[in-house]
Amino acid sequence: MFTGIVTDIGTVVETEQAGDLRARIRTSYDTATIDIGASIASDGVCLTVVDLGPDWYDVEISAETVSKTNLDTWTPGKRVNLERALKVGDELGGHIVSGHVDGVAEIVGMKDEGDSTRVTLRAPDALARFIAPKGSVALNGTSLTVNEVNGTEFGINFIPHTKEVTTWGDAKTGDRINLEIDTLARYVARLAEIG
Repeated sequence: MFTGIVTDIGTVVETEQAGDLRARIRTSYDTATIDIGASIASDGVCLTVVDLGPDWYDVEISAETVSKTNLDTWTPGKRVNLERALKVGDELGGHIVSGHVDGVAEIVGMKDEGDSTRVTLRAPDALARFIAPKGSVALNGTSLTVNEVNGTEFGINFIPHTKEVTTWGDAKTGDRINLEIDTLARYVARLAEIG
């Protein structure tokens, strides 16, 4: 489990397609404190560490994960949001995030509002019903509050701090973004379906 509070920006060092996709990510985390088998949310995707070095870790990414995320766009040099898994007693600064991405949204608009940036995204049709004004979503692993919803489109506001400590300062129209809907919204919708 995660909170959607990004604690490092990693860099994809290399990728290799050999059965599953394998990626090496450079990090400023102290890798001596990371165990093989640990979970690290990488751009919001819960990935298992399979190898470690002094300033990097390797992950293997299944075809199922690639099909539901934007990880097919990972190339050397790409910056990614990182968060280590929660420990009992950690502060819940964002919202409960599983790292199980539901689909990919697309940035369809951006405009500056003061020092902040308003971003409009388009969600897949099947996921749009789970997104509510003032509700939570995780986008590329960042816990965010939804400002407004209009059909399949929804708006997010990024303050300068968020743009500085995550990869959101690099965002541009047309980017494909990993979207995890709020777990509570998923269960409320399911309960309403079965009535």
